[in-house]
Amino acid sequence: MSAPDGYITVCHGSMTINVPRDCFSGEDAHLNKEKAESFGKMIRARYPWLTSGSLDVLFNNARKEMLRVLDEESGGRNVSRRLEKKGDLEGAIRHLREHLEEDPEDPDAWYALGELLCKAGRTKEGYDAFAEGRKYF
Repeated sequence: MSAPDGYITVCHGSMTINVPRDCFSGEDAHLNKEKAESFGKMIRARYPWLTSGSLDVLFNNARKEMLRVLDEESGGRNVSRRLEKKGDLEGAIRHLREHLEEDPEDPDAWYALGELLCKAGRTKEGYDAFAEGRKYF
């Protein structure tokens, strides 16, 4: 099931809920407390049996889905950037390689991989990745 524009779809128990994407911000999908509160009030008005704990679980699951969607939309680059910021260059490289197994004609992912490989001191591999990416422009 595809979510309407501006929403992500989350299952919570037997319910399927379209959560507004603007409840989250940034590449880390931080919860926008004001938007989340407003949406939470609306959901609780519709489903009064939902507890605040249930809403916490709903938003946690929605954040995970938002991170997955952001990574999918960015061709694997969202997660790789987050891994790089945490100092896990090898994890970032591995993640992009996994994405490229699924979509080997993604020039942006090849370029990002080339940058990461160069940062890791593997310049020959980095230049090879840049060259591979240029094939798809």
